[in-house]
Amino acid sequence: MEIGDRYHSLDAAIYPWFEDQWHRVVRLHNDKHLPHALLLSGMPGIGKARLAEAIAGYVMCHRPQSLKACGQCRSCILLNSSGHPDLYFLRPEETGKPIKVDQVRQLTEFMHNTAQQGGYRIVVLEPAEFMNISAANALLKTLEEPGRDTLLILITHQLGQVLPTVRSRCQRLDCHPPSETVAVEWLSQQLSVDAQEALQLLNVVHGAPLTGLSFKKQGHQALRADFLTALRDILRQRKTPVEVAGEFLKADLDLLLGWLQGLLADVVRILLLDSDELIRNMDMQKMLKGIAKNSTKVKIFTLADLVQVERLGLQRRQNPNKQLLLERILIDWSALVRS
Repeated sequence: MEIGDRYHSLDAAIYPWFEDQWHRVVRLHNDKHLPHALLLSGMPGIGKARLAEAIAGYVMCHRPQSLKACGQCRSCILLNSSGHPDLYFLRPEETGKPIKVDQVRQLTEFMHNTAQQGGYRIVVLEPAEFMNISAANALLKTLEEPGRDTLLILITHQLGQVLPTVRSRCQRLDCHPPSETVAVEWLSQQLSVDAQEALQLLNVVHGAPLTGLSFKKQGHQALRADFLTALRDILRQRKTPVEVAGEFLKADLDLLLGWLQGLLADVVRILLLDSDELIRNMDMQKMLKGIAKNSTKVKIFTLADLVQVERLGLQRRQNPNKQLLLERILIDWSALVRS
């Protein structure tokens, strides 16, 4: 492992929707009841990694104040400059790859060394569901015998994918997405947009503010617009599923399937509520109402289940043939409004 993979400077922030979780951890630490392992659980894109970094900064600070690190002690200076030698980040070596057992063994060695700056040694492991079975089992020994003044902070986006024996040895810190009001206000300020634009963006990203921020900055609006237009063209028989699959072969497949999943969820809302007032993709309202009117519940739910299964497969690091997978889904999409 390269030194840059172990020692990070912090970019920590306490988002307003995590104040309860933050106060809980601070109280545990101040009362000397901080557990040796925390498991931060919640949907992606809401800031769990930033919360973990803020916790690490507070716990490692030599002169913590009531609700924040002092920012001036040796530990704080290290954390915010060159990186702290007693803080260890463990992530997959490559995007989409699992966390391997050898990585966990290196972590175990770190956990049992003496802290170079005194105080705590802290590990931030993300995402916990990416540990393969061997790695998770290797971590169990560290969780059972963590050593003195150590804290493991595990972050998971899919709690059900974390080994039960790992979950049971951590104190859970459930991280919920912010309310619509809080999220809209925050995103409006970050992007300097009005509340309506922020709300529409949040609807697209299922209420995850940081995903919305990234979505806007990375220019995903154009890709989404092109993909939704292509879906509409398929229904109108202007393009074939094979043609559209070829057009989007280089795009992030999970991103595309997430948008498609959101559209199908909106169709279900229309069917179940006999209303389009609660749909999220308001810019596709006409198409969604047309599908709800001209398709069947069996077709819609069958396709929704297929998209969910394929997304789970991608997230579990399966490596399918993207062209064939997308073609199969788009063929079923084309059949939604046909007899």
